[in-house]
Amino acid sequence: MSAPHRPKDGKSSKGQPPSRGGPAKPKSGPPARRAPSSRPSGKATPGASGPAARRTREDYPTVQAFVAIGANLGDAQAAVRAAMDAIGTIERTTVTARSSLYQSAPIESSGPDYINAVVAVRTGLTAEAFLAELQLLEEQAGRERPFPNAPRTLDLDLLMHGNSIKDTPALTLPHPRMRDRAFVIKPLAEIAPDKVPRAALARVSGQTIQRLR
Repeated sequence: MSAPHRPKDGKSSKGQPPSRGGPAKPKSGPPARRAPSSRPSGKATPGASGPAARRTREDYPTVQAFVAIGANLGDAQAAVRAAMDAIGTIERTTVTARSSLYQSAPIESSGPDYINAVVAVRTGLTAEAFLAELQLLEEQAGRERPFPNAPRTLDLDLLMHGNSIKDTPALTLPHPRMRDRAFVIKPLAEIAPDKVPRAALARVSGQTIQRLR
């Protein structure tokens, strides 16, 4: 298939160095009143740890998305596994599930068999921003597009992004051909069976695909 194509932790500040002077001698007379703290309640103080400090970490809403991964040049199995890891390094994105690897013959193309997989993620990026990050990973893996359906070092397809429905020159969601391809539907059904109707599995039952152990 052709491509349709970290959460940031707040910087912690260092605590103030401890005083090198000796203990202060108590003064006579009534104890001095302690001035009220100028720090807002619930905010982490410099050098602090624990729940209050963790609340300074940036929070953001996320959606569930699914990415199909394929490769049939070089060490395709290693390329697919590396892509699974690389997707987890995208800003504001966490991989939550990985399918097994599957092997299938090229469709409407030639070359070695493909290795395929699907990953589920939670991402805080928009569909367009997430697609751009996937396409960057393809480029870093040496992806070239000399002609349609050419063999490839890495192919990343955004299948679904939350409940997004899009049809633009750059992006169509859900992916328009995902239910016609066994190498997408079977790994997707493995990690998200609720996303794959039985009719979709029946539609690709005649396509040869092998799950790798």
